[in-house]
Amino acid sequence: MKQFKTESKRILDLMINSIYTNKEIFLRELISNASDAIDKLKFISLTENDVRSNFEINIKVDKDNGQLIIEDNGIGMTEAELEKNLGTVAESGTLAFKKENENSEKELIGQFGVGFYSAFMVADKIEVYSKAYKSDKAYKWESCGAEGYTVTETDKETVGTKIVLTLKKDTDDCRFSEFLESYKITSLIKKYSDYVRYPIKMLVKHSKLKEGLKTDKPEYEDVYELETLNSMVPLWKKQKADVKDEELNEFYKNEFHDYEDPLKSIFAKIEGTLTYDTLLFIPKNAPFDYYSKDYKKGVKLYCNGVMIMEKCEELIPDYFGFIRGIVDSSDLSLNISREILQQNRQVKAIATSLEKKILSELNKMLEEDRENYDKFFNTFGLSIKYGIYSSFGMNKDKLKDLLTFYSGKREKNVTLKEYVKEMQADQQNIFYACGDSYDNIKNLPQIEKAKEKGIEILFFKDNVDEFVAKILNEYDGKVFKNVSDADFNIDSDEEKKDLSFKEESMKDTLSYIKDKLKDKVKDVKLSNKLKTYPVCLTATGDVSIEMEKVLNTLPNADGKIKAEKILEINASHKIADTLQELFNSDKEKLDKYCTVLYEEARLTEGLNIEDVAGFIGAINEIM
Repeated sequence: MKQFKTESKRILDLMINSIYTNKEIFLRELISNASDAIDKLKFISLTENDVRSNFEINIKVDKDNGQLIIEDNGIGMTEAELEKNLGTVAESGTLAFKKENENSEKELIGQFGVGFYSAFMVADKIEVYSKAYKSDKAYKWESCGAEGYTVTETDKETVGTKIVLTLKKDTDDCRFSEFLESYKITSLIKKYSDYVRYPIKMLVKHSKLKEGLKTDKPEYEDVYELETLNSMVPLWKKQKADVKDEELNEFYKNEFHDYEDPLKSIFAKIEGTLTYDTLLFIPKNAPFDYYSKDYKKGVKLYCNGVMIMEKCEELIPDYFGFIRGIVDSSDLSLNISREILQQNRQVKAIATSLEKKILSELNKMLEEDRENYDKFFNTFGLSIKYGIYSSFGMNKDKLKDLLTFYSGKREKNVTLKEYVKEMQADQQNIFYACGDSYDNIKNLPQIEKAKEKGIEILFFKDNVDEFVAKILNEYDGKVFKNVSDADFNIDSDEEKKDLSFKEESMKDTLSYIKDKLKDKVKDVKLSNKLKTYPVCLTATGDVSIEMEKVLNTLPNADGKIKAEKILEINASHKIADTLQELFNSDKEKLDKYCTVLYEEARLTEGLNIEDVAGFIGAINEIM
C-alpha cells in the first residue's frame, strides 16, 4: 500500500467533503477527464497516422456488484503517470500537457487534477485500468480513500482508461444506488456534459413489443440498445446562419422550462481579449418571483461545453436580471472544484462585454421592432428604472435611452428622445405627472390647463418613476418638472399679470385661510393652473406629494415624511369670489369652507382625509 505523496489524509478528506457541494458532480468530473484524455490523443493524431479516430466515452452499469464504469479510448497513462497523476493530490497531467503544447488550439478542462477525487464522495473503492499510447503494458491503480493506493500491472488490450467505481451503500441521507439507474445517469449527462465533443455512450434498457407473435395478446420484452447520451454540438457553437428561429425557440423552452417562445434571442460569438460564445434570451413573461428577494439571476456558465455553474450571477447586472442564457468560454481559469471561477478579472471582462451586447440589442429592438420592445418594457421596464435609480445613478447614461413613459397627449409610450423632439419651441422642461394609475393621473387638476395648451405630459405611475427623474435631473438639457410642483408655471405674460392683480386684491383672504389651516400647508395662493377644479395641492422643496406617499409605505416608515404643501385656489373659479365674500361677511362659514376645500384637495391627490369628523361636519353645515 502506497501513501499519497501529499501526506494527505486531511487534504484528501477536505477535497472530498468540502470542495464539492454536490455529490452528483463526480460524473461530470470523470467525463471531463475522459474528454481531456481523448483531446491529448487527438492532438497527437494530427502528426501521427496510427491513431484511430473513433473516439468515444462509454458508461456501463453493474448493478449486481454496485459498480459504475466510465471508459475512454484516450491517451491512457503509464505506471509513472498513474503514480504522478493519481498518487499526488492536485497533480495535473492536463496542466503539464498544456504547458508542453502551447500551440494547441484546444483548451483542456482538467487543469488541477483533483476532479478525479470527487468520485470518493460516492465510491468506497476506485479502480483505474489504463494503457498508455505506444505502451505494451497496462496498469491498475486502486484505492479505498485516504489510507493510500496500489499500482500493479494488469491486462488491458486497448489504449485508454477505464475507471470502476464501487459505490457506497445507501444511507438515510443519500441513495448512492441511484447513480446506477439509467434515468439518473442520462439526466446528469444532459445537465452537465451534454456538449462534451465526444459521444458518451451507454446501453439503455427499453421495453419493446415482441415481433412474430401468433397471439393477439401483446407481449413485451426488455431490449438493451447502445445510445449516445449527449448532443455533442452545442447550439451556440454553430454558425448563426445555420440555426433557425424554431431551433432557438425550442432550445429556450426546453433548457429554461418556459411554455412560450422567448421575446428575443441574442446569438453572439465574441473574440478578443477573452473569447466566448453566448446565447441569451429575453422571456415574454417575468417569472412569478422576479421582483421578489427570492429571485436569483444569472446565466449558465460553460467551459468548453462542460457546465460549470447553473447561475453565474456575476455575469449579468441586476437591471438585466431578466436575461436567461448560456455563456461558454475556453479562457476561464477555474478553481479546483470547477464550481467557482478563480480569476474575477476574467468574469468582469465577460460581464462588461455581455452588458454592452445586451444594451446594443435592446437599443436595436427599440429602433427596429417597437411593438416587441413595448412588450418587453411593460414586463421588465421596472428593472431598467431600478438600474438607473440604484448605485446613485452610476448607470443612468447607459440606460436612459431605454426608458419609455406613457404620453397623455399621444396616448402611447414614448422615449425621452421622442418627447424632446416634439417639445414646443419655447418649452424648457420635460413635464410629468404622478399617480397610481393612468386614469387617476388623467384626472389630476394640475394638468387640465396644460392639456388645453397642447403641452405633452408624461404619466408616472410606478413608485420609482419620480425617483428616476430626480436621478436623471435632465435629458438633452431639458430639466424634469413635476406639474404638481408649486413653481410649475405655463402662464403667458398677460395671464401672470391678471393673476398678480387678483392675488393682491385677495391678499388678506388668502392670509386668513393660511392661518386657519395652520401647519397643514406652507402657503395658500391663487392659481391659473386649474380649469374646472376649485382647488389643488402642490408641493415645494425636495419631497413631492407622490414621494410622500411612496416613502411612507416603505417598511419601517413612521409616516413622518411630509411634503411642504401649498393650497392653490382656482383664480377663475367662482369659489374664489365666494371665499372673498365670506371673508368680508361670515368668517365662521369661511372656516368650514377652508376645511372642506383642504380635504377635497387631499382626496384629489390620492391622500387620506386628515379629519374625517371635521370634514363631514363642515359639509353638513354648509349644506
